Amino acid sequence: MAGGGPRVEPHAGGEQQLPAVQVRRRVAELAGGHPPHLAVERLRDADGNAFIDFSSGIAVTNVGNANPRVAARVKEQVERFTHTCMMVAPYESYVNVCEALNRLTPGTHEKRSVLLNTGAEAVENAVKIARYATGRQAVVVFDHAYHGRTNLTMALTAKNMPYKDGFGAFAGEVYRMPMAYPFRWPTGPECCGPEAADMVIDQITKQVGADRTAAVLIEPIQGEGGFIDPAPGFLPAIAEFCRANGILFIADEVQTGFGRTGDMFACEHEGVMPDLVATAKGIAGGLPLAAVTGRAEIMDAVHAGGLGGTYGGNPLACEAALAAIESIETDGLVARAGEIGATMPPRLRALAERVPVIGDVRGRGAMIAVELVRGAGDKSPNPEALAQVVARCHAEGLLVLTAGTYGNVLRFLPPLTMPDHLLNEGLGVLEKAFAELSA
Repeated sequence: MAGGGPRVEPHAGGEQQLPAVQVRRRVAELAGGHPPHLAVERLRDADGNAFIDFSSGIAVTNVGNANPRVAARVKEQVERFTHTCMMVAPYESYVNVCEALNRLTPGTHEKRSVLLNTGAEAVENAVKIARYATGRQAVVVFDHAYHGRTNLTMALTAKNMPYKDGFGAFAGEVYRMPMAYPFRWPTGPECCGPEAADMVIDQITKQVGADRTAAVLIEPIQGEGGFIDPAPGFLPAIAEFCRANGILFIADEVQTGFGRTGDMFACEHEGVMPDLVATAKGIAGGLPLAAVTGRAEIMDAVHAGGLGGTYGGNPLACEAALAAIESIETDGLVARAGEIGATMPPRLRALAERVPVIGDVRGRGAMIAVELVRGAGDKSPNPEALAQVVARCHAEGLLVLTAGTYGNVLRFLPPLTMPDHLLNEGLGVLEKAFAELSA
């Protein structure tokens, strides 16, 4: 149990060994399976108003709200036991979740996982692990990044209001670099990837010191920052620089993971294999669970007792995660995210041709956004128009979210189980809201 957190050790015959307990992987299947669907097609408020959900509780209910597999597994577990703490009395579902994460995250190298509670906790632990394993302190993050609301993750986060204002002083040895933001790159999107990568590498080398840098931490698609999809080539270039200099590449897949972008994990899109991956949100069908998964030699470097927590990998959340992962794989939800990603952007781009305040349509899979500007030829942020569109959407029964450093991005995170008729109905509401804005 290196690092104080449970580790999945491979053994012949597919068995897994933990101290004081021998566990065997259990394969659970529900007879007949469940077709992909929203168990709760529309959310209802206290007054009975129904809403189409384009938010998924901020990318949490990837497998739908009240997914039947998740509900059944949680109900079964709550009648057995609700808590022991893995560090006190190990249980099989924790190990099974770790095994699944080790299998699903990018790369075929040997891995270990530790389970936690929140995305911020996962990111903070990933930084702890990186600093311990490398013996270095500096951590590189990016403009527009969001990594959480703890003291360290606020330091890692870019935007001041509402995340950081008045909450300092913040943790040190955090260095912020420019993000490859195609829509706002000064020389244009076609130059963005290589220019941004060169700039970041130069600044790390000259201003931070590559030999002082423990980790580069990045969201493969930035979430709260406005669904900024880095320009092609940027992530691979940064990852290669990290490998060449003994710097750990940490992928914050909290919002992008578990099929959301049309890949199981967003960094797979350009073949990037992180040293450490932080996950949460879509991992457990709505229950609080998070994880750090990483190369075995990195995870094992941490001393016993250095990782863990009382509630990390709670049995109910672990069963929910196993059910959610089963749904993603069995019901083809990664492919479904791709279908959603093939449906939404064309409609939104057609809308942008009619509505000049839509300056950019971007994203992948079921993680799509539009950035609102003052008008054609003027990229100045337009948060006022955003507020009007959001209010109209909510009035017409569509739940949407805002994002962006400048408060001018409308983001869409529908459940991966959303059927076409609801997706199209929601897009119709959105088109009407923009039409009323232009009237």
